[in-house]
Amino acid sequence: MSDENELRYQVAVANRVLAKTGLCSGATLSAGHASMRDPGAPDRFAVKGRGYEIDAPAAVTPEQMVVCDLDGQKVAGAEQYTQCFEVKLHSCIYREHPHIGAVVHAHPRFTTLMSVLDADIRPVCKWSASLFDGSLPVYPHAANVITDQQGSELAALLGDAQAVVLRAHGAVTVGAGLPEAVTAMVNLEEHARMNWYAYCAAGPGYPALDERQLADVRTYNDARLIEQLDHMNGPAATAGGLPAVMGVWQYYATLAAQDLEAGRLSVPDVEWAQ
Repeated sequence: MSDENELRYQVAVANRVLAKTGLCSGATLSAGHASMRDPGAPDRFAVKGRGYEIDAPAAVTPEQMVVCDLDGQKVAGAEQYTQCFEVKLHSCIYREHPHIGAVVHAHPRFTTLMSVLDADIRPVCKWSASLFDGSLPVYPHAANVITDQQGSELAALLGDAQAVVLRAHGAVTVGAGLPEAVTAMVNLEEHARMNWYAYCAAGPGYPALDERQLADVRTYNDARLIEQLDHMNGPAATAGGLPAVMGVWQYYATLAAQDLEAGRLSVPDVEWAQ
């Protein structure tokens, strides 16, 4: 497998994970795309395109992925396929944030609903505290991000955050690689779901974790601290360090890869789709 083939394969799997987890399902079945920067050519990235016989993340294949440059121009891929219409969302983030290796855009339902209510998505659980280093930035426009000006505005708003909420239009998450970017979108939507439940149960003033509690979560979830604990340092040293906890990505990426190899659609997992 060449490097570009591997890049296309990983991006196809990631798009199928968006379907598998229910982030692209039902009315939003074809609305979403994941991309990955080419590690060997940082001025290029692979992304889901448009023009497929079944134009949905659940059905994409590596051969359907297109490669673009940092201006959003298509530079490789089958001629019958175009870039995704919001390619500037990806290209501008990659251009203005060289450390970012993967970008995901989806239209998760609870995240979108909370944005329409002008309700902040706040930390109500201890996991993924890194998403909430301050308030999540909100891009105030509902229109598709199709111009360089729009993409640059979104990239600037992102700053050092891992996620941006798009008003009435879903969200964008980023990471060093696809596992981080996709997992961030899954966790963002789960937080939004729990925020909606809290909003319904207690009204807009429902409680959430404060900055002190978030700081505690970050401190006691730090692998460097855990490795120093008496009961952990021996096993951690033997194992070569604490393992990264990426079970959600590993599980759904495995299922999506199996579907891809078998020529099946990656239908949503029942639990996530409820």
